[in-house]
Amino acid sequence: MAVPNQNVSPEPQAAPSTAQRAAVADLLRRVAPVADELGARFAAAGHELALVGGPVRDALLRRPTKDVDLTTDAPPEKILEIIDGWADAVWTIGIEFGTVGLRKGDDQLEITTYRSESYDPKSRKPEVSYGTSLKEDLRRRDFAVNAMAARLPGYELVDPFGGLTDLHRKVLRTPGRPEDSFSDDPLRMMRAARFASQLGFAVAPDVVRAMTDMADRIEIVSAERVRDELSKLVCGEHPREGLALLVDTGLAAHVLPELPKLRLEIDEHHRHKDVYEHSLIVLEQAIAQEEDGPDLVLRLAALLHDIGKPRTRRFEAGGRVSFHHHEVVGAKMTRKRLTALRYPKEVIAEVSRLVELHLRFHGYGTGEWTDSAVRRYVRDAGPLLKRLHKLTRADCTTRNKRKADRLRRTYDDLEVRIDRLAEEEELASIRPEIDGNEIQEILGIRPGPAVGRAYKFLLELRLDQGMVGKEAAAAELRRWAAEEGLTAADGGTGDASDSGTDSGTGGGAA
Repeated sequence: MAVPNQNVSPEPQAAPSTAQRAAVADLLRRVAPVADELGARFAAAGHELALVGGPVRDALLRRPTKDVDLTTDAPPEKILEIIDGWADAVWTIGIEFGTVGLRKGDDQLEITTYRSESYDPKSRKPEVSYGTSLKEDLRRRDFAVNAMAARLPGYELVDPFGGLTDLHRKVLRTPGRPEDSFSDDPLRMMRAARFASQLGFAVAPDVVRAMTDMADRIEIVSAERVRDELSKLVCGEHPREGLALLVDTGLAAHVLPELPKLRLEIDEHHRHKDVYEHSLIVLEQAIAQEEDGPDLVLRLAALLHDIGKPRTRRFEAGGRVSFHHHEVVGAKMTRKRLTALRYPKEVIAEVSRLVELHLRFHGYGTGEWTDSAVRRYVRDAGPLLKRLHKLTRADCTTRNKRKADRLRRTYDDLEVRIDRLAEEEELASIRPEIDGNEIQEILGIRPGPAVGRAYKFLLELRLDQGMVGKEAAAAELRRWAAEEGLTAADGGTGDASDSGTDSGTGGGAA
């Protein structure tokens, strides 16, 4: 969240008292008690070791942390010598970047040699060089709140850039000039927005200005790294603040351009919702329904559910504005954007499907849907049904209390009907009452495309009429086959690629 009218330059920091030092050391000691023992080994070998970065910040904020990050002046080869015979397991997958991982008992730690990173203007890969000074290692870090360390053994706090003060004031500053920091690593601009979301901190005005001036520099960073920061931002406790910072600085135009485009102009002649603000409210209302922590798929769907509106907006007679089929257009746009950001295929499929389905409920009216329509709603949602419930409820942002109550009651009614049909018909796994093997036996055909066509007919029958019994289903199947002119000769050659079942001959699991 930007704070343009607030002076957040670092204040002179009084030296901590003895009691304060002891309290800080006690907080840090809880992160990984075994780190003190390791620090003694490094000291005996003539090298420094310090707990650094996020674990220090989170300990001082009394936030849980899973990471134990350590830094040292020892090069990677020396690190391996020092931990040899002490660590229970060692991995060197990041050793080319100066990082060695290890496990001691239940603790997992990463040790990185003092280093600096910088980007060539035309390269997506940072150049890494090693250093010999803890202060210089801290100087190259992204923000002052992450540029604190605790020397080991003993957990003596090292805070050369006022990170402790910034934690108290809840502000994000860079240790040096933000322009230099973002030039070294443009991803730090995304990290500013991410920490605004995760911590709820304000971002210093000079940092905001640098982000705005250098927004296009983010293009040099790989899509995968941008994706990871965006996911952490969206799953933070205050995603609105992080997203607003992306939009206000122009970063969103490069990483998620569909978001700022939701800021449709509103005038006295064409009144409609501010789609950008509406989307942020939907995101917040979706988050309020989460039960087991942040749900990335639900949050992305809530944020992106209306991104098809700008492309489908039409001004109608009488000052009305329409967005016909924006859910279909939005689903395609969602798929394209998440693919460009290198999201996993499953996430892309689930988020785009929720965007496509988010308006389906509004055809329910005041409960006129037949049982067949309810079955199709459940079938189309599949395993996303619970998320679709949450997204649909979150999408109600009207300030008209009477309308909001009516929509809530109507959706309550739909959920009751779904539960009733589910209890009666095993709705979660809708399938025909006759499986693939039985289709072949009844019609006297072999495995192949004809079995798939018959299966699809029976599935439509099940959706339309519910459970009619095997005898009635078989009769309908024979009638359909006669109308189709289907004979045993149409059974195919055993190619089950279009059978609609899990296998051409094992239709029982279809």
